[in-house]
This record gives sequence, structure tokens and C-alpha cells, in this order.
Amino acid sequence: MTVPRSDAAWATGMDTVRAIHAGDLRAEDALAACIARITATEPRVNAFTDATFARALREAQAIDVMRARGEPLPPLAGLPYAVKNLFDIEGLTTRAGSKVRNGEPAAREDAVLVQRLRAAGAVLVGALNMDEFAYGFTTENSHYGACHNPHDLTRTAGGSSGGCGAAVAAGQVPLALGSDTNGSIRVPSSLCGVFGLKPTFGRLSRHGSFPFVASIDHLGPFARSVADLAASYDAMQGADPLDPGCHATRVQPTLPRLHLGVDGLRIGMLGGYFDEHAGPLARAAVDMAASALNATRGVTWPDAALARAAAFVTTASEGGALHLPTLRHRAAEYEPLSVDRFIAGALHPAEWYVRAQRFRRVYREHVLALFDHWDVLLAPATPVPATPLGAEQFELNGTMVPARPSMGLLTQPISFAGCPVVAVPLWPQGRGVVANALPIGVQVIAAPWREDLALRVAQALESAGVAHAPVAAL
Repeated sequence: MTVPRSDAAWATGMDTVRAIHAGDLRAEDALAACIARITATEPRVNAFTDATFARALREAQAIDVMRARGEPLPPLAGLPYAVKNLFDIEGLTTRAGSKVRNGEPAAREDAVLVQRLRAAGAVLVGALNMDEFAYGFTTENSHYGACHNPHDLTRTAGGSSGGCGAAVAAGQVPLALGSDTNGSIRVPSSLCGVFGLKPTFGRLSRHGSFPFVASIDHLGPFARSVADLAASYDAMQGADPLDPGCHATRVQPTLPRLHLGVDGLRIGMLGGYFDEHAGPLARAAVDMAASALNATRGVTWPDAALARAAAFVTTASEGGALHLPTLRHRAAEYEPLSVDRFIAGALHPAEWYVRAQRFRRVYREHVLALFDHWDVLLAPATPVPATPLGAEQFELNGTMVPARPSMGLLTQPISFAGCPVVAVPLWPQGRGVVANALPIGVQVIAAPWREDLALRVAQALESAGVAHAPVAAL
């Protein structure tokens, strides 16, 4: 069965916003198309855990009233979006993909990023499926069901923000907000064939989101165009005294700079670790991007394998410590795929964690030195395209590796340094040429606080037709 398409549901976010600003489309009609698409596809995709359609209708109607009165509309007027289940939504319990939190009180207010999007005119339609407490790369959630990849419903959407990637790829929403600790924005972006932005660590406020690993957690958007990423990112920027980890003291507008192109930028392609841990399609994808950008090949990222190991220790230690009080009494209620890892992390010797943090300081200095010579670096986002749901292993260059942790092989070293990354979707098998072709992403990496450069390069790939994010033909 093919789900009927709606032009409003297929439009990028900024297409919808422009139509609403011009008076060619009512926000309420854009919302109706969005809800119709969710209703038609959700039984097969399972991207949503909660719908907030009544709230969305109020928000859309408020935009239409402003338009009728001739009042200036906000920059994202009428843009439908959804958020990962770990963002606070006023009136809903923030479950973070777990049933352990079902009895917790409802959130009294929205997360800060949700507040900022609402102030910009965006319309919230619901919360999205995820790995329990963000600990995973597959969104095979035993509490709320597995999230299915819209491009092949038998395969994983990635994780832990799998519902975000799937909802955008399925045309359910043009924009979603997720989180990324070790790759949880970039992995679903890669496997679902959409754009994703993991900003600099500390750039966007995390207040009102359920934490996973406080020293590595990032929040950011998914979309089907770079312009949508930039517009939503610009709306969410700004310092937040409620988040002591938010270091952004000023807004850095990116949208006006997208069309500056890549002339004069020093662009390199990472080799070594990032080549050795990439399968043939991942290498083909990054080679396509490098060729389009005339990138220099063979750049070495410092200490990538050690950084991944240190990120593992940090993740397990902080995650285990956070959940230990609950695990003492309610371990049986946790997701089977995560409970053992949380318990093991709580038992890590303190010395391991301290050594990981000491290494991280030196590692970050080495990474920053790399950007004295390069403006942007390219690397594959995942070793392989989406694997079948339930797969325990996949083949990587002749070796069978564990499926769930290995999807983060190429993302963990980057987030441990806090660098901003745009994940761009490519189709190295040739979409429409090879049956069952699947997307795979490329990481566009910049120095901390230089999201504008990563977005410019991503848009250059999009404008050249090298990267694109079509709605899945469900």
C-alpha cells in the first residue's frame, strides 16, 4: 500500500514557513497535512510515543490569527515539529523511553529549546521513540516497540534518536529535535537518510531534557534540508543561566551565510581509523563528498581509538551513577538491552573515569590543533547502512562485529571532543537505480563554535545534488 502524499507534508520546513508568511497556506492546513501523514504512516513506522495534536492546533490557530490581523509573523511560523521523548513537554511525563518513569509527575513547563521554538512560531505535534534513557543505537525499545526505518521497514532507524530520524524521513514532520552523546543524532540521520546537526558541546541549552551523560550530551535538530537545520538552530541559540553547561554567550546567525559557498575553505577527508572502520558503502559515500568538494584525502584525526574507549568509560560511569539509586530497587523494569550496561557502569572503578577525563583534556587540545590547518573535515557517519531489526552483528571488512555498539565507531571520537557536526545523507548505491538502495551519512566536522562552516559545506553538497533527503516511499 502506498500512502497518499500531500504537498504540504512533502515540503521542507522553510517551504511551509514561506507559504504561511506569504498567505498562500494557513498554519492550520499545514498542521492538518502533517497529522494526516502521521496517522497514515505511524502504524508501520512507530516513530511517536505521544501526540500533542490538541496543543498543536492551538498553536497553529494562533499563527493564523496573527496573519489575519496583519501582525508580523515569527521566523518559523506554522512549522510542525516533534521532539525526542526525553524533552520536557508541559503536561506530559518525560519518560525518556522508559516505563520506569511512568509514575513521575507531568512536566510543569516545556524544555528551553521547545520554549524557543514555540516563540519562533513552530508547532509541536508530539514526542518521539528512542532507546531507553538514550543508551543505544537501534531504537528497538521493548517498552514502546521498535522504530522502523521508513526506507526499509525491516531495518533499524538507528538510535538513540531513532524516532527523530524516522519521523523526518517518513515525511511525518519536517523538523525534529533529538540528542547526541555518542552519535545519537548522526547515526539515525545516516541510516534514515536525513540531515542532522550535532552542535558544539555547550552551544544549545539542555535545560528541561532528561540527561544521559552530562559531560557529553548535546541537543540538536533533524531535517530534510540544510536551510531547515540552520533556521531551527538559529531560533534555539542563546545563553541559558538554567543550564550551567551552556556556554553560548551570543547568537551566531548561520542562515544568511549558507550561500557563501566553500571557496577558500580548507577541506580534508579523514583517513586512518575512519577508513579502517568504514565498510565499502561508507567509504564510497565519503569519497563522493570529498570528490565534490575537492577535499584533500588522508588527514589523520588524533587518538581516535583512544577517544572512543574513553568515551565508553565516561558514558558507562556517568550513566551508571545517574541510574544507580533507581536500579537498586527497580532494575527489573529497565530495558533488557540497557540495564546490564548501567549496572556495569555503576561498578567502574573511579580511577578509570579520572583517567578518561585526564585523557580528554589532552585529546581536546590535539583536536583543536588540527583545525589550525583545516576548516572542515569529512568522515563517514556509520560503518554500514541500516542493519535488519534484531541483528546482533554485522560484517565490517571481513570481520563480524557487535551491531549495537559498533554503529557508533565513527561518531564517538568526534563528540568526545565536542566538535560541531552536520550529518549529510548520501546514496552511494544510486537511489532509484539499485533495488532497495539505502542511504548512508557523511560527517561534516568543524572546529568548536564553527557550525556556520559545517552548514556551508553541507549546503554545498546539497546544492550539488550529492546529498539529498527524499521522503521515503511508504
